[in-house]
Amino acid sequence: MDFRTDLALERREMIKTDIPGVNVRKNENDECHTTIIEITDEKAAKRLGKGVGRYITLEMSPFSDEAPVTDGRLDSLVKSIRSLLPAGKGTVLVAGVGNPELTADALGPMTASHIFATRHIDENLEQKTGLGSLRPVAAVSTGVLGKTGIESSEYIESICKAVKPACVVTIDALAAGSVSRLGNTVQMSDTGIAPGSGIGNARKRIDEKSIGVPVIAIGVPTVVDAISLTAEISGIAKDKIKGEFDTDNLIVAPKDIDLITKNASYILALALNCALQPTLTPEEIYGLM
Repeated sequence: MDFRTDLALERREMIKTDIPGVNVRKNENDECHTTIIEITDEKAAKRLGKGVGRYITLEMSPFSDEAPVTDGRLDSLVKSIRSLLPAGKGTVLVAGVGNPELTADALGPMTASHIFATRHIDENLEQKTGLGSLRPVAAVSTGVLGKTGIESSEYIESICKAVKPACVVTIDALAAGSVSRLGNTVQMSDTGIAPGSGIGNARKRIDEKSIGVPVIAIGVPTVVDAISLTAEISGIAKDKIKGEFDTDNLIVAPKDIDLITKNASYILALALNCALQPTLTPEEIYGLM
């Protein structure tokens, strides 16, 4: 499939007919449109170019808009995250993937910096602070191979050996196939992630097979490749654009990418904190971030 995107929803939209092994459900409220795609067999997974599992896509108002962080978007995000978390109260490792020095790729590290880490808080401190029972949470930023010399998957795997989490949640910037989904869409899945795959620079996968524990991947599209953008605006077929222009390695980000990344990282972190600490209210968590 000649279509550069990380979004399962966009890959499904490219195929106009029903696909055996792919189930689609939709929900909607005033602030958020949710599409749940379940891929149930390998044949369907191969056709869509995505792994077997569940993909939840939430389309909402742009993150660049000034809006209360506790509006209906937060409720939808929290509900979706909780639906993917495995049962139990074990430690959750939140890993921000990406380059903090590149704004369009900084979503992961910025989100991780707002996570309410609780793994070090014992029962005595919980009682003294009045926080109640807290789920153990740890947060890290992996950096990128070019800066650290370490694959993100290797970094997370080594930390898992020490922390022994029940689950890993990765946060990463994604690539979209349509400019209309930049900065206003969140994709979550229980299939893990291959960092950089959306822009043709896939690194080693971070998933249950490689890490040894369930991996939930959360991301926001922040870039689109130039060929997809040109085709969408002009109506010219992608193959013809490739033949006429050398745009295969050009990646485009919105002009307000700084604001998109800042706001998206904050609301994702708030949603994760709320999902992981159900005994605390959003207002209490907001004050702890």
